[in-house]
Amino acid sequence: MRVLVIAAHPDDEILGLGGTIAKHTSQGDEVHILMVTEGSSTQYKDRPEMIKQKKKEMSKVKDILNIGNIHFVNFPDMRLDTLAHIEVNNPITKAIHKLQPEVVYTHFYGDVNKDHRVIFDSTMVAVRPSADFAVKKVICYNTPSSTEWNVQQGHTAFMPNMYVDITSFLEKKLKALNEYKSEMRKYPHPRSLEAIKIHANYWGSHIGVEAAEAFMLVREIR
Repeated sequence: MRVLVIAAHPDDEILGLGGTIAKHTSQGDEVHILMVTEGSSTQYKDRPEMIKQKKKEMSKVKDILNIGNIHFVNFPDMRLDTLAHIEVNNPITKAIHKLQPEVVYTHFYGDVNKDHRVIFDSTMVAVRPSADFAVKKVICYNTPSSTEWNVQQGHTAFMPNMYVDITSFLEKKLKALNEYKSEMRKYPHPRSLEAIKIHANYWGSHIGVEAAEAFMLVREIR
């Protein structure tokens, strides 16, 4: 099975579904990451070397989780909402048409981060079914430090209807996250290793396992 994970910034893919990625690859699935922004130009304006550092970090993460390939779009981070919608749509659409994944994971539409919301909208354009090809599953993932920081009611409330048991893969997720030195923070920040473990245990308690990741299934074609 071929899987495509669409992420706005380096570390989003591991924060949201690092354990699920590890589970996919352990089962022989082919996992690709589409990294939409370079993740540094706005946060580190005076440190252009950070883009290279993040790509090195991603390379290490790729090896830890046995990810097939990371595809870089290199849009500026924190500014996707300033681009024409079609500019963001195009690289996502091209990646989906080229890779033809059976499963696509993308950001949750209610995240507080605008880049995440733009990517969700563009993903939904890109996964429109056609007579030639249709993605079988479209799934939104939860990104700690973005999903829970928006208003948790109505349209912006993350209400999981799908869980993945990652008990056997939590340590691998934490190991991969630890490579993102530039993004990790000290507890009790949600992007700390301790908080991520608590997060996984919390979702696990919903389904009677030690650790899980939670998702919202947007569409499934059977």
